[in-house]
Amino acid sequence: MEELEEMAAAIGERLKGRGETIAVAESSSGGLISAALLSVPGASKYYLGGAVVYTGKARMQLMDLPREAVAGMRSASEPYALLLARTARERFGTTWGISETGAAGPTGNGYGDAPGHSCVAISGPIETAITVETGRDDRAANMRAFAAAALRLLEISLADAGA
Repeated sequence: MEELEEMAAAIGERLKGRGETIAVAESSSGGLISAALLSVPGASKYYLGGAVVYTGKARMQLMDLPREAVAGMRSASEPYALLLARTARERFGTTWGISETGAAGPTGNGYGDAPGHSCVAISGPIETAITVETGRDDRAANMRAFAAAALRLLEISLADAGA
């Protein structure tokens, strides 16, 4: 968690300095993205909320995304991750939305994704998504790797969107 907290500290300072805000929708990282961002003193200046969207029911209840909105999308895909990031940003009215969705392990998910597969997305002044493949079935290690990938993508996005 220490590595995640260090990354989040730099991100938090950048967000606070720019007067920007963020919301999180995560799945297989189990709240680690939010925990890292919230570990920074003054997080209330930039972190407006988040949800662990771990099931279809959570997607409907927490993100208000009905089945029709995700028809034809795999849950551990870049398009779905982008939809979650956009939805988090729009629902909370933040500058940035970040999402993660995948299969932590030790087995894959019900959609054919192997353990260690995740998709991470950023929505804001710029939008981007990546696929992460750890090649491991260690659930806790994968959760940390997914959260770290999300925070790295956020760092890059913040840099690309301007100092």
